[in-house]
Amino acid sequence: MQVETTVYDAKGKLVKTSTQAVTLLPQGLQHIDQTFTLAKPHLWQGLDDPYLYRLTVRVKQGTVVLDEVSQPLGIRTMEIIARKGFFLNGKPYPLYGVCRHQDWWEQGSALTNEQHAADLATIKEIGATTIRLAHYQQSEYMYAKADSMGLIIWAEIPFVNAVSGKEADNAKQQLVELIRQNFNHPSIYVWGLHNEVYGKSAADYTTVLTAALHEIAKTEDPDRYTISVNGYGSMERYENQLADIQGMNRYYGWYEGKTPDLEKWVTGLQQKYPDHKVILSEYGAEGNIYQQDEQPPVKFDPVNSPYFPEQMETRFHEIQWGLLSRQNYLAGTYLWNMFDFAVPLWNRGGIPSRNLKGLVTFDRTIKKDAFYWYKANWSKEPVLYIADRRLTQRKNAHTTITVYCNTGKPVLTLNGKTIDAVKQGTTAVHYIFDNVELQQGVNKVVVAAGGGERALKDTVEWTLQ
Repeated sequence: MQVETTVYDAKGKLVKTSTQAVTLLPQGLQHIDQTFTLAKPHLWQGLDDPYLYRLTVRVKQGTVVLDEVSQPLGIRTMEIIARKGFFLNGKPYPLYGVCRHQDWWEQGSALTNEQHAADLATIKEIGATTIRLAHYQQSEYMYAKADSMGLIIWAEIPFVNAVSGKEADNAKQQLVELIRQNFNHPSIYVWGLHNEVYGKSAADYTTVLTAALHEIAKTEDPDRYTISVNGYGSMERYENQLADIQGMNRYYGWYEGKTPDLEKWVTGLQQKYPDHKVILSEYGAEGNIYQQDEQPPVKFDPVNSPYFPEQMETRFHEIQWGLLSRQNYLAGTYLWNMFDFAVPLWNRGGIPSRNLKGLVTFDRTIKKDAFYWYKANWSKEPVLYIADRRLTQRKNAHTTITVYCNTGKPVLTLNGKTIDAVKQGTTAVHYIFDNVELQQGVNKVVVAAGGGERALKDTVEWTLQ
């Protein structure tokens, strides 16, 4: 009997073959290891060059193939260095991305591969480098497609929010299955152990289980990271520091404090825990595209309010990404969430059973202003976009016009008149035209940038009543 391992390049050309004669024993399981070296391999380089070999293992008797399995082979190294960030193949590779729930309006979670592909295409369009697949194992298609697209993946098990004291066996089994089923995907860099479950002492059920899950992950896969997530933003917790990375969910300006408080939190962690690996695993705010307001509420109830106009979400992200883009402590950031999703027990923001923190609506038909904010900041594609475009009915003659442009300073005209007064916002793509005076009736706002084949233009109409 022979075990044959063959590596093919992306075009199907044979690169390397290793054959080993084995004797099958009549009892027990046998583990057979084969080692070979590829000279000057083509590396898997994330979004820049997600190069995949194909590795095929065959069991043969003479020339007869008895069984074979093929898997993708992406050759890469991934490393997080405290205070320096994430490194892919030894080079800095910033992790900024989104969390993703896989449910769709009127589809639930029973999605087709075409729907999964559509979600991935939208995530790639925004320019994200990474996805947190929260909070459960998702379709095999997602991991495989991420390999070929170059997206960096955080995979996790559904140990989330509540602890009954009966989770251990199931959580351990799910973690083993998650790792074994997805071990060969080069896109995955970390295994998530839990999200927002807490322990009250060093010997508490949750604390002990977290440690056990970390050990399982390291036994199954010693070379990938593990991560646990809390929602307190504090390192001084019993269940913390039992994984390689500490994830923290922070919603300043929404569930607590003020939106700019995020910067103080990051600075405090950096001063107190300079050598820890920390990821901002969730941040976000809700926005209902069917609610528009020139002066969105500053004080509100995030749990019970029926009113979350889109501007609340837009202004939140303008501030928070402005802060995050300047920090160098966090190893990665994940906004919550890429898409609006179902929460059966919720009744917030004017749409029952819906979490409205997505950058795209639940039915995937509308990309909110915040989507284009991140696209302008993250994507290499040219972006020119007038924010607050759905706020078509205006009551105030004096207004602020916000423009996102990543190709240089835009030129704004209102009713054919150029508006020169512009100031820089929270990032280099953020342009703010303050105290612009609208006329009674219909107002045409036009913004242009670039020239020639790279010329961009965006237009909206607002009515002042």
